[in-house]
Formats: sequence, structure tokens, C-alpha cells
Amino acid sequence: MSTIPPNANATDEAKVKRYLPWVVAIALFMEQLDSTIINTAVPSMAASLHVTPLSLKAVVSSYILALAVSIPISGWMADRFGTRRVFSVAVGLFTFSSILCGLSVNVPMLVAARILQGFSAAMMMPVGRLTVIRTFPKSELLAAMNFVIIPALIGPLLGPTVGGLIVHWLPWQAIFFVNVPIGLAAQWMIHRHMPDYRSDSPRPLDVIGLVLFGSGVALLSWILEIFGEHYLDATSTTILFIISLALLGTYVLHARRTLHPLLQLALFKTRTFRVSVVGGFITRLGVGGLPFLLPLLYQLGLGLPAWQSGLMMMPTAAAAMAMKLISVRVLGHFGYRKVLIVNTVMIGITISLFSIITPNTPVAVILLLGLAQGFFNSLQFSSMNSMAYSDINPEDSSMASTIASSMQQMSMSFGLAFGSIIAAWYLGDLPQSDRAAVGNALHHAFLTLGGLTIISSLSFWTLRPNDGESVSKAHTTS
Repeated sequence: MSTIPPNANATDEAKVKRYLPWVVAIALFMEQLDSTIINTAVPSMAASLHVTPLSLKAVVSSYILALAVSIPISGWMADRFGTRRVFSVAVGLFTFSSILCGLSVNVPMLVAARILQGFSAAMMMPVGRLTVIRTFPKSELLAAMNFVIIPALIGPLLGPTVGGLIVHWLPWQAIFFVNVPIGLAAQWMIHRHMPDYRSDSPRPLDVIGLVLFGSGVALLSWILEIFGEHYLDATSTTILFIISLALLGTYVLHARRTLHPLLQLALFKTRTFRVSVVGGFITRLGVGGLPFLLPLLYQLGLGLPAWQSGLMMMPTAAAAMAMKLISVRVLGHFGYRKVLIVNTVMIGITISLFSIITPNTPVAVILLLGLAQGFFNSLQFSSMNSMAYSDINPEDSSMASTIASSMQQMSMSFGLAFGSIIAAWYLGDLPQSDRAAVGNALHHAFLTLGGLTIISSLSFWTLRPNDGESVSKAHTTS
């Protein structure tokens, strides 16, 4: 498969490569801003809607869950309808659903709007990543992906601060209207500079696989969502859990017998892809709860106002942006195996160190931990995301992007639910208005998540020293 349209000349190719990263980055900026701006506003939203802050994890997790369930059809839609059309519709729907979120007057309405938002985001991220993969050869892929991510990281950089300032001065609903001008700007860029890749012979949609996989993932995530939050007896919970695993197991059997499955599981035979996706899934279980738990630590545990809590989150995104500038050289020098093993342990240690934060902790120490977290997280995600495609054939890039994106969002959804469950379990029956009790519960949750992340480093030991060199070494030898 050619990385550019067959009728494109050298000037067209250079123009696509120059502007495409900006097109994708603007959409990712909007998505990342939306994902992080809401975390700082959770306590204010809880007070306005008369619910407990931990119970609002449904507002966050429903969005991530919709992403995970919907992503599997993104590759099929891009192959059938073209990357430009799917990406444009997704951005438009995301902008419209953001308006619906801002107009919501209760939790059910907000959750419904967030599900629609998640569905549209499911078309944005994988299709944008797929377009970059098809445009750039492997020797340029790591640098291109890093360029896309750097502008997108401005979202997490501004999100907590903007969210804190908005809820401090305005109603919390205003945080969702920020997406409107960004969405309009993205549409203008898409129609001018987005290449339109599509398959000459798109595979048929695996409807049975979509039902099996989507319902299994949705049910499993719902069980994690209600666990410890509602009075569902142990027997019912166990039965539902078994049903969800049965649905996913049935999908695995179905995929092996189907010519065009929803997710081509045979790609997991490629070692670099398998380790990147599976290892990344386990690692993100520990990291996934941090965006939700850290604002709670700062606001409920330390008693900081929302705007100050947002400022405390800025060093993490700033460090992540800085790491993107040097990650190419780091991976080229040390290789994926060494980087992923050592860096995963460092992430776990950093998460665990958040357990030492108390109202008496110097601000400089908190900021230093935030810098370390952003630094290591950024290197981890750059490594896992780029290594996944190092040994993938061009004709399988659409399916590989779909699987990687699905697993990534599932892990973040499960990680968010897992982190909330752990924190709620440690809190027990104590009220969430008890600052000391909340702080203590969050400290134990950070230790648990950090330990899980350290253990997940074992998944990267199966890599070989030269794995991923088609992506990393191209930059150090040029």
C-alpha cells in the first residue's frame, strides 16, 4: 500500500506531511482539553447536582466506555467512507455533543451527552492516527506522532487550569462550551488539509462481532462502575461478570472462524504489537485513575480551591511536552526494551509517592512529583504507541490502529473504575466530607496503583533488544 494517494506528486506529498499533523493535533487538543477540563470541575459539579464526588465517576467513565465500545468500527468506517469524511463528521458531532453536555441539568442527561461525545471521539483519535500512519513511512513515524502529540498536550496543560478558573467564576456548564470555537477551527483545517484515504475493497462489517465485543465490554465496564456504589448483591454481580466474560470469550471464538472479524486477533502473533498493546493495557490500569483521583486529592484531601487544583496539574502536562522533544533520541539510544522496563517502574514509584502528600507538604514537592509523572508517562506512551506499528504491514495498519485504540481506551476506562473502587474501598463508610479520611483513602489508593504499575513492567521483559528499531533507529542514523 502506498503511503500517499497514487496520483499525488512530490509537492502534494510535502504539503500533506506539513499540515496533516496540525489537523490531527487540533482535534486531539479539543479531545484532550475536554477530558481534563472536567476532572477539576468534579467537586463543583457534585455540589451543584447534589451527589457525592466519587459517584460522578460515571460522567468520566461513560465517555471513556463509549470510546472503547465504538472504536472497533472506526477503522471499518474510514476504509469505507474515507478518512476525511469520517474525521469531519466526528469533529462536528463532538462539538454538538459538547453543547448538549453544557445544557444538561442532571446526571443522567450529562451521562447521555457524554456517551454521544465518546462515540464521536472514537472516530476522531483512531482515524487521525490511521491517517498519520498511512501518510508517513516508518522511518518518519515516531517523529510525526510526537509532533501530533505535542500540540495535543496543550489540552491537558490548559484543561485543569481553565476548568478551575471557569468553575471558580462561572457555572460548571461553561466548561463544555470551550469546545465550540475549537471544533469550528478544526473543521476548517480538515476540509483544507486532510487527505482522504479509503480502501478500494472495504471489508464487510462484522455485526455479530460488534454485538459480542461491544456488549461484553460495556457490561464488564458497567459492573466495575456500580461495584461498591450501588446495593447489588454478590450473586447478581458474579453472574453478570461471568456473562461479560462469556460474551468476550464467544467473540474470540467467533473472530477465529470469521474471514473478516471486527478485530483481527491474528495481529497479536506479532511480538512487538502484542507486547505494546497487552503491556500497555496493564500499565494503563494503574495510570488510568490518576486524572480523576489527583483533583480529588488536591481539593478534598488538601482543601484547595478548584483553580489552584488546576494549577497543580499543569507541571504534569508541561513535563510531558518536554519529554516529547527528546523521546526520539532516548528510544534510539537505549531501545524499546530497556526504556519500557525501567520507565514503567519509575511510573509506579512516582504514583506511589503521591501517598506522601498532606496539607503540610511543600508545594515544591507536589510540583516536582507532577513533573516526574508527566515526564515518565509521556515517554511510556510514546514508546508503546510507536512500537505497536514497527512490524505491522501497511495493509494491516487500519486494523492495528483500531485494536490498539480499543485496548487503550478500555484500559483507561477500567483504570478509572479500578482507581475509584480502590479509593472508595479504603474510605469505607466514612463521609467524603471528612478531609482526613478522604486523604488517607487516596494515599492508600496511590500505593496500590503504584504497586500494580511496577508489577506491569514484567510484561516488557519478553521484548528483544532490537525490537522496534525500524521506528527508533531511523532517526539516530540520519
